[in-house]
Amino acid sequence: MDAFYASVEQWDNPDLRGKPVAVGGSRERGVIAAACYEARKFGVRSAMPSVTAKRQCPNIIFVKPRFELYKAVSQQVRDIFAEHTSIIEPLSLDEAYLDVTENLQGIPLARDVALAIRAKIKEVTGLNASAGISYNKFLAKLASDHRKPNGQYVITPEMGPAFVETLPVGKFHGIGPATSAKMNALGLYTGLDMRNQSLEFMQANFGKAGSYYYWISRGVDNREVRADRIRKSVGAESTFSTDLGDFEAMVSELQPLVDKVWRHSKDKGLRGRTVTLKIKFADFEIMTRSKSVPSAVSSRAGLESLIVALLENETPLPRPVRLLGVSLSSLQTEDGAEPQLDLPI
Repeated sequence: MDAFYASVEQWDNPDLRGKPVAVGGSRERGVIAAACYEARKFGVRSAMPSVTAKRQCPNIIFVKPRFELYKAVSQQVRDIFAEHTSIIEPLSLDEAYLDVTENLQGIPLARDVALAIRAKIKEVTGLNASAGISYNKFLAKLASDHRKPNGQYVITPEMGPAFVETLPVGKFHGIGPATSAKMNALGLYTGLDMRNQSLEFMQANFGKAGSYYYWISRGVDNREVRADRIRKSVGAESTFSTDLGDFEAMVSELQPLVDKVWRHSKDKGLRGRTVTLKIKFADFEIMTRSKSVPSAVSSRAGLESLIVALLENETPLPRPVRLLGVSLSSLQTEDGAEPQLDLPI
């Protein structure tokens, strides 16, 4: 879905259409959750501090997130997917992989399946969607970004290797800024540069991920579309109206975050063994601290105790804090089995 949260807000409120809209944040504090394309023209993007967005786009309109609405629209889109295939791997509320090899409508070409899905989404929700079509997940993801917004693109098996070789490494899905910088330092700037390296070189410099990079630089990705994709963690975070420096004040702010994480876990019958505390300082530097326990956390009090202990271990903190986050991972069901359902958050 194109600029999903912001597009939903513009669809729901015609007065916002054609204007630069950002979901989340405020004039002084917070972080942008999503930005419409009118705002993106000014360089506004998700995860950008509100103050930066306001500086780059003085006329930006901040809108409070309405996740229940976004979930409802997302379900409408998911229902449209299900008219075409049962093999759907959700990545988030606004993105999914679909295997349409044997689609339910009997449409011969995946290109035409994508056209039909996008037309139905527009008809039902009023929103635009983009699609990428290819023979594996990696290339389909690349293709989905190639004609945004409101477009689609096909990467055929004949095109795959050549399409990848000219791509900057920073454009590869799964390669973030830190890995991109490390690759550049090693003289790897494009897919072709990666392809020219041996598997041993990539593994030596990037560990297990090195094998993945080695193969995708050749257009090879054998991951299946998994309809039972497991959510790896559940988390919540909050940005404060004023920076915090007092330990007790931070413990107080952690309480609703612990409540939210525990409620989501309990509602889904899930427990986790790894607790993570996220701290963002006033200068936007981020620090995370994790603790894994032998058996799954069994109570809200246990989750709170672990989180507070992680914070206490770092006290006194070097700088004021603008954001705290809590997450629970290494998930399993209450009976100790691996979870089989995606966990929305």
